[in-house]
Amino acid sequence: MSTYMANAATVERAWYVLDAEGKTLGALAVEAANLLRGKNKPTFTPHVDCGDNVIVINASKIVLTGKKLEQKHYYHHTGYIGHLKDVKYGTLIKEKPEFVVEKAVKGMLPKNSLGSAAFTRLHVYAGAEHKHAAQKPANYEF
Repeated sequence: MSTYMANAATVERAWYVLDAEGKTLGALAVEAANLLRGKNKPTFTPHVDCGDNVIVINASKIVLTGKKLEQKHYYHHTGYIGHLKDVKYGTLIKEKPEFVVEKAVKGMLPKNSLGSAAFTRLHVYAGAEHKHAAQKPANYEF
């Protein structure tokens, strides 16, 4: 008996909706990354992009445990000398809740072309409304 290997022609992509309301950021990011990679499928092949499309709604209602809202920071460098910028996660969640979820999920994807392709299938919305109703996404409970 031979081992099944998926290829680009045999991949079937589904659409899933993850509701972030009341969920922990890390737990949500793990589930989203697994769906984007396709690790929930029995036909998962590590070298093939066989993941699904993921819609995350209610990103503004995500939960961070402990004192992370005050103590955790997001750092980025502008490219100029001495221009290291930092923003507290509490401020970042109020201003750009989509960015917080995207950053957490992107950090859990592989750092190669498969991860880049999977990240393009992630759609994050701060509210409960999304514009992908035509794709008939299924609710994903975790």
